Order: sequence, then C-alpha cells, then structure tokens
Amino acid sequence: MDSAPTLRAMRWWDIAPLLVLEHDLFPEDAWSEGMFWSELAEPETHHYVVAEDASGTIAGYAGLAVAGGDADVQTIGVRRDLWGTGLGADLLADLLSAARAHGCGHVLLEVRVDNVRAQRLYERFGFAPLGIRRGYYQPANVDALVMRCDLSRTPVPSAAPASAAASPDSNGASAGG
Repeated sequence: MDSAPTLRAMRWWDIAPLLVLEHDLFPEDAWSEGMFWSELAEPETHHYVVAEDASGTIAGYAGLAVAGGDADVQTIGVRRDLWGTGLGADLLADLLSAARAHGCGHVLLEVRVDNVRAQRLYERFGFAPLGIRRGYYQPANVDALVMRCDLSRTPVPSAAPASAAASPDSNGASAGG
C-alpha cells in the first residue's frame, strides 16, 4: 500500500513540475510560472507547500498570503487520482495552521460557484459564505463564492481519509485572491 503524500515547503525547483499539474487541474485559468515565482519571492508573507508521493512526484500544493491580521488562501490543487483521499484537507489544515502562526484572526478565499466539492471541504473547516464576486474566473466568466473562516471560533479538524479532498481552484484559477 502506498504511503500518504508528505508535505514540505515549496521551492523554486518545484515550479516546472507543478505547472504540469496546475494546467491539468485548471486548463482555462492556470497560474503562470511568473505567478508562482512571485509568490515564492515573499516568504515573510506567503506560505506555500507541496505534497509529494512516495516516488517524489508532486501530488498537490497549496498557498496562503498574509496581510495584517488576515490571510487569504491563494491556491489549493490535488492530483485527480488522489481526490477523496484527504490530501486536500491536509493541505488546507496546513494553511490554517500557518495563518494561526502568523497571528491571523480570519482566513478568506474565493472558490468557483460550480465547485461544490471544494465548498464542502471549506465548510468542514469552518468557512462560511460571505458574498459573490461576479465574473471572477476568466476567461470562463464564472462567479466566485467568497468564504471566510474565523480562526478564533473554529478548531481545525483532522483530515479523515474519506474526506472530500478537493481540487479547489488556484488563484487565477483560484481559491484565493
């Protein structure tokens, strides 16, 4: 039986293989190489992780930006063959832990209104709908549901193997903004 993917800090050499996964998950609005470089260039305010499977292949990734007392989920992506394994929950739990470590009180994100799978994952972690951003995802012109989690009121659940590991969108394709 394969072991669960392990999380580690994202590094610049992860960008090229990560882009392959990014384009598979978000073909219309995938992040560019430059977008990932830009996020990694600000380690004081940005937290990015990758999940590696036993072979060292990227199985998922996630990123968070921190500003003041708030954080914003920028991206979460999980390889399709690992949906439903709890990896999305593991990645989200890591981001929420990083937000707490930075002293944040709230975490925000945007998720496609048609990505119900991701919305259920976020709700499990205490995110609640806040509003709609019309036409946020381009070029498809899909609306984004803005969600917020109050970290002072929400314990971080542990990821269960049968959880709804989602491929929430990435920013530009994104869960975050």
